[in-house]
Amino acid sequence: QVQLVESGGGLVQPGGSLRLSCAASGTMLSIYAMGWYRQAPGSERELVATITSGDITNYAGSVMGRFTISRNNAKNTVNLQMNSLNPEDTAIYYCRDTNWEFAWGQGTQVTVSS
Repeated sequence: QVQLVESGGGLVQPGGSLRLSCAASGTMLSIYAMGWYRQAPGSERELVATITSGDITNYAGSVMGRFTISRNNAKNTVNLQMNSLNPEDTAIYYCRDTNWEFAWGQGTQVTVSS
């Protein structure tokens, strides 16, 4: 059974950066299209960024130019570099394959506040 574990969240000031990581056990992430999602309090979970098995990336308009999704196949991780963070980015961040074959992980909390 595939388990996804997100890490790297925390408290950061507006304008700051964080790098999230999604690690998997039970499979190689490199063969899957993967996505980072986020859910803010009182809001629906939304798709933030995706990366195909061929490393083609796509981003939600709200994060375009600030976030970068990437893979580290040697470490079997999918990462999300987040720059120029603002309070609207505050949410729990999750990774998952885009076909939703895997279960949700526990997520990692990102809080952007001064």
